[in-house]
Amino acid sequence: MKYYIIAGEASGDLHGSNLMKALYKEDPSAEIRFWGGDLMQQAGGTLVKHYRELAFMGFAEVLLNLKTIFRNIKFCKSDIENFQPDVLIYIDYPGFNMRIAKWAKTKGYKNHYYISPQIWAWKENRIKDIKRDIDKLYVILPFEKDFYEKKHHYTVDFVGHPLIDAIHNRVTLDEATFRKQNQLDDRPIIAILPGSRQQEISKMLTLMLSVVNDFPENQFVIAGAPSQEYSFYEPFITGKNIKFISNETYNLLGHAHAALVTSGTATLETALFKVPEVVCYKGSWLSYQIAKRIITLKYISLVNLIMDEEVVTELIQEDCNSTRIKSELTKILDPNYRKNLLEKYAQLEEKLGGVGASAATAHHIVSSIS
Repeated sequence: MKYYIIAGEASGDLHGSNLMKALYKEDPSAEIRFWGGDLMQQAGGTLVKHYRELAFMGFAEVLLNLKTIFRNIKFCKSDIENFQPDVLIYIDYPGFNMRIAKWAKTKGYKNHYYISPQIWAWKENRIKDIKRDIDKLYVILPFEKDFYEKKHHYTVDFVGHPLIDAIHNRVTLDEATFRKQNQLDDRPIIAILPGSRQQEISKMLTLMLSVVNDFPENQFVIAGAPSQEYSFYEPFITGKNIKFISNETYNLLGHAHAALVTSGTATLETALFKVPEVVCYKGSWLSYQIAKRIITLKYISLVNLIMDEEVVTELIQEDCNSTRIKSELTKILDPNYRKNLLEKYAQLEEKLGGVGASAATAHHIVSSIS
């Protein structure tokens, strides 16, 4: 059968790649065409567009790039019609994907959505579009099933969180080899995860690096995003005693002692690696002013949202400054503080369920269209 997958961000590329591997196991003759990234390309199939051409962050940034976005939507529709898939699979990225799904439904295509749009955070009225346009919805957060089924009377499948699969299936280097290959010394590692898009990296990296000299007994290592070249990071780190490692985030987290993390999927990845973290976020003034008026969540990190309490400290906008980052990083380096935090991380993983999200989703998809 023929599958058309649309993922528009780095996290979607990761989960899309594991879903594709599972689809090939369920359906060895599968033909897959996709929008995604390097990991999905390694899994097989045909890459249509790389997510680095699609990722625009924040309300203001989206407005400035509307022409490109609408051009991509038009091209996507044409490409789908030429391919004639048996099913369309959308992975998160709702601003783009829900537009395609609305069109695809009128054309008679089957629409399956993997990793629900976060309508519990904002734009809850999108439930009307989901009910109308999405044939099957696979959710990955435990509270989402109740949100859809009890509050909105829409049946979904909770498949578990694919990050558990990704971390479980990873190929890791032992610490000695990792340090030797990356020319790291013996000091405890503080990982810096400033995001995957140039806009957020530019804002966050300078702030995160501003505290390096306050922690001489630790070694700071930047996790370079696979979608960005070293040349983009170079101006931020030239002349500083900071290491840079590209496209090795899981190896880095596997051996890190603590981390500074920009909000997003990385906050959950860091927690699942049992690394104490401080969550940092600072957007453009306009985007933040819009967001705080329409998003009513108590927290921005997935860790805190899933646990429904402040497990990890969130430094947002004005609170995200050198003084607070230094203070909160000092806290998570304290052994007693770390012990309590790691206990909360264990509870978090229990809530997310075990491995198998990718396989369960692939089985649902193939079974429903066979």
